[in-house]
Amino acid sequence: MAFKLPDFNDRKATATAARQAVLDKFKAVPVATPEELAERAARAAAQEAKKIEKAQALKDRIAGEKAAVIASREAKEAAARKAAEDALITEEMKAAAKKAERDAKYAARKVAKKAAKR
Repeated sequence: MAFKLPDFNDRKATATAARQAVLDKFKAVPVATPEELAERAARAAAQEAKKIEKAQALKDRIAGEKAAVIASREAKEAAARKAAEDALITEEMKAAAKKAERDAKYAARKVAKKAAKR
């Protein structure tokens, strides 16, 4: 027996049979019942609600983080202002102490001059 190549009619019959098998496969899919459709709708609604809940949680978390950053920034700025005020007060106190020291030296010199004249 020798190997025989399939002719055109054999190939056509094979292709038709394959096409028919695919069509039969799709025709065999059962139609969804109202209960199944209701279940699918309920699942879709639950998934949508879950998605909305996640989005809201994300928005809330972002808003909380923004508020924390703003509060932190304000606290840092307040601390910086307080430090600047303290530094200014310290500088003013140093200047006042130097002035008092100069005044005391001047007064001592004045008293010494008066004592030297007498």
